[in-house]
Amino acid sequence: MILCIPDVLTSEQVSEARALLDAAEWADGKTTAGYQASQVKDNMQLPPNHPVARQVGEWILRALSTNPLFMSAALPLHFLPPMFNRYSGGQQFGTHVDGAIRQIPGTSHRIRTDLSCTLFFAAPEEYDGGELIIEDTYGSKSVKLPPGHMVLYPSTSLHHVTPVTRGTRLCSFFWLQSLIRDDQRRSMMFDMDVAIQRLAADVPGHPSEVALTGVYHNLLRQWAEM
Repeated sequence: MILCIPDVLTSEQVSEARALLDAAEWADGKTTAGYQASQVKDNMQLPPNHPVARQVGEWILRALSTNPLFMSAALPLHFLPPMFNRYSGGQQFGTHVDGAIRQIPGTSHRIRTDLSCTLFFAAPEEYDGGELIIEDTYGSKSVKLPPGHMVLYPSTSLHHVTPVTRGTRLCSFFWLQSLIRDDQRRSMMFDMDVAIQRLAADVPGHPSEVALTGVYHNLLRQWAEM
């Protein structure tokens, strides 16, 4: 499932974050790439332990924790702290798949990467190129979102970022481990949750709402990994 989530950050938060990110010192993105990715990765990246990365990353995770659409779709268990990248002057990231296991910087804790997240800070009209192309079961999907919006997609997907030929593409990217490992099961749970919410809105108090909610939680109880 590929899902675009609007307005994760407010316009005020985006403006404040961009001011901090623009003033920060950036490094070559290859330093945090695995062997395969380093062969096709050409961008700049904020060091993971940079104070600006930690500060803005906390804003993002705090906003997501109260975002109903994200929580319903992702069913998050563990997060890798958000990182930040920048593309300009023809930089790109060739086709790759994200590593399956990532270690949380500064700790011995590792997470399984079930879902990948990209949150945009630059407006689409500020730069040419820079589309995130995600290969889905039904073909490729091109993603280039307004500031503060985010795309959520399976980490198993092949994907790439097209060359940025004008301006600068500025994003946050990170991964999470979901309560439900399997993407198909997770998508089914999301569809059921959406259907229950619509039923509750259209026919308040309908007895089927309680029954379906019970099915939802029993499936979650059966499939969730803690």
